Amino acid sequence: MTTLVLMGVVLFLFAVVLIIGVILVARMRQPDVVGERLNQYTERVMTLEELELQQPFHERVLIPAAKSILATLGKYGPKQSAERLQLNLQMAGNPFGLTPVMFVGLRVVLALGLGGITSVLLFRTMNPSQALLYSAVVFALGYMLPVVLLGRQITARKKAITKALPDALDLLCISVEAGLAFDPALQRVADKWDDELSREFRRVLKDMQLGRSRREALKDLADRTGVDDVRTFTSAVIQADQLGVSMSKILRIQSDQMRVRRRQRAEELAQQAPIKMLFPMVFLIFPALFVVILGPAVPRIFSSFGGL
Repeated sequence: MTTLVLMGVVLFLFAVVLIIGVILVARMRQPDVVGERLNQYTERVMTLEELELQQPFHERVLIPAAKSILATLGKYGPKQSAERLQLNLQMAGNPFGLTPVMFVGLRVVLALGLGGITSVLLFRTMNPSQALLYSAVVFALGYMLPVVLLGRQITARKKAITKALPDALDLLCISVEAGLAFDPALQRVADKWDDELSREFRRVLKDMQLGRSRREALKDLADRTGVDDVRTFTSAVIQADQLGVSMSKILRIQSDQMRVRRRQRAEELAQQAPIKMLFPMVFLIFPALFVVILGPAVPRIFSSFGGL
């Protein structure tokens, strides 16, 4: 009898707990009418976890993991001048957000990966000495490939900045002559286009908003781009700012000079065109013309010599 009473009490308590749990779950699932109405008129503040989960999987997991691996391998790679490498990465536009240590790690990964794959494939079909030689060549190529690609990226970025600078200076000069100060005029130029130069102008403005002086921000601009025209422009603006010279006159002079330099570069490329066309014409076009022109006469020449 006592056992039955005890079991009845336990079942009663279990039923009470179950009913309370069902009621709580039902309340949690009920829509928050007031909250939904408020969200229609106000923007809900998202948590940090929700913001991270909105990003794609490769940005949340794959890219950070790859950067971590490259940074770890870069520590064991050959030591290089970190300042020089950092400057080269800045001149290339900081591709993929690589740091100097990550770049060294990328060189190590490509060298080991390409060299290892080549050695595995060649040791099955060649003798060990030849396979080792070819693997060493591929290893060296894999190690130098990031440097070559970085150099090409630097060259392409310099060309893009040099090409965009005259138009940007024209707009900057017009804006300053219309009454804007230098910083708002620079912001207008940065908002006008979306290229390498405009992004660098946005970074200059951001640096000045963070408390850096205009002189330091412009000097960093010249160092990051590595373009002589940009260095000339920044030096002229810094001198005008220090000496109190009219900014509109300086910008007008710089704009005229940049347009003259652009015309001179175009004329230089036009003068180089005939020389660049000479080799394709000699080795590709002229042989085809000779075949078309002299081809029908060749059988007659051979037949005449044969008749003799």
